[in-house]
Amino acid sequence: MPETPAARRLFSAIRLPGGALAAIYLVFCILPLALALTALVAPLDPWERAGAALGLLGLAAMAVQFVTSGRFEAASGRLGIDKIMAFHKIAAWWVLLALILHPLLYVLPTWMDDPGRGWVRLQAYLTLPHYRSGIVALVALALLVLTSALRERLPVTYEVWRGSHIVFGVTAAVAGLHHALSTGRFSALGAVPALWWAVGAALLAVIATLYGWRWWRLHARPWRLKSVEKLADRMWELDIQPQAKTPQLPYHAGQFVWMTEGERRFPLFDHPFSIADSPRRPGLSLIIKEAGDFTNRIGELPLGTPIGIDGPYGEFALEEHPCDAVLLIAGGVGIAPIMGLLRDMVARGETRPVRLVYAAGQPENFACMDEIAAAEKTLDLKVMLLSEEGREGWPGEVGRLDHDRLRKLLGGLDPARTVALMCGPGGMVTSVSDALLDVGLPMRNVVYERFDYGGGAASRQDRRRSLAFACVGAALALAAALFAVV
Repeated sequence: MPETPAARRLFSAIRLPGGALAAIYLVFCILPLALALTALVAPLDPWERAGAALGLLGLAAMAVQFVTSGRFEAASGRLGIDKIMAFHKIAAWWVLLALILHPLLYVLPTWMDDPGRGWVRLQAYLTLPHYRSGIVALVALALLVLTSALRERLPVTYEVWRGSHIVFGVTAAVAGLHHALSTGRFSALGAVPALWWAVGAALLAVIATLYGWRWWRLHARPWRLKSVEKLADRMWELDIQPQAKTPQLPYHAGQFVWMTEGERRFPLFDHPFSIADSPRRPGLSLIIKEAGDFTNRIGELPLGTPIGIDGPYGEFALEEHPCDAVLLIAGGVGIAPIMGLLRDMVARGETRPVRLVYAAGQPENFACMDEIAAAEKTLDLKVMLLSEEGREGWPGEVGRLDHDRLRKLLGGLDPARTVALMCGPGGMVTSVSDALLDVGLPMRNVVYERFDYGGGAASRQDRRRSLAFACVGAALALAAALFAVV
């Protein structure tokens, strides 16, 4: 079922560009400082004012974390899951740093005058019941950030980690708001306490939306598993169809959804999967690789299993990137959104030149080969199959996607008018995205999604993005410094 023009307009209208989101973020985080300037408080040392500023900024920024998790399209649609998750992680660290410095800067003037009295004052902040909710907030936030950073090393399931993430986040926010309202010098009178009450109400609405409204929708609009087909080694394709009264999902090829199944249709148990389908076909196709507790049993799901679908999400869509030619790059199970784009191109009769690179570790890891070959007959499509390991009779190339192979693939195309959409493991995405810039593609035309957000090697695009994030953090630090000396 094709998208209607109204759905397409809505898709673009509700999503804000990165610059606008950064401006809104800064305005919201600095708003408590602006309101605090109107409060009448006893004179403070500049270091104490800096501590107060970091507390106000940190609490506001902590609240924003609830809507920068990639689950609100207006806040993440134009950025994509890679960028929004990177910002979410970086912002969590500077929130933690700000709230650790918050009591330390309050104590610093006393410490510089008399270290003994400074230590006593710090102990009072850490142990007196009056400040206990602030300590609870700080401990919960530290546990949240550290368990997120160490998630891959923790001996717990993904669902347990997700549950702890929610508990720590809500605890930190509630305790932080209580601390501000009960002990904050600038939050006792005037407009600042009204702001914190409004923030608390907004967080309640966010939690109700994420785990109440979406839970209801997962059950009120069920989908069903129609078929499960093995495509390659440990790789499966699921055909999921909407049930009666469940509307078709308006999406762009290449986007992703959060999926739950059976009686576990609750947002805590959902997992993100790319749509390997065209919106011109009823239902959804998901290509999933066995890679964890949930996906290892994906091929055993009984037909007819109720499926919960939440989405669509993401910017990995050709409609967002005008061009004269398209380069599709898939690594491993990254073939899922690439097949969605390719299937949609076939369905709508794409006339632009299309080039496809499909890389995998071994020949038996390749999927959808017959369908890709069929697409070559209907599209202006050239395909490069690339296996890291060769086998006797393997028809493709062996090795990695390097500069020479990219130049060969782009022969006859204008790199400046070519858009590359790439999905795959982090290492591949990092190296190939830099190589695409070397062969002439503008950075804005290199669009990627990857399967890990754990950091490691960064591409040039990642570094530019990190610089932009650092500028946002520097703006917050400058606002705190100005508040301290006003």
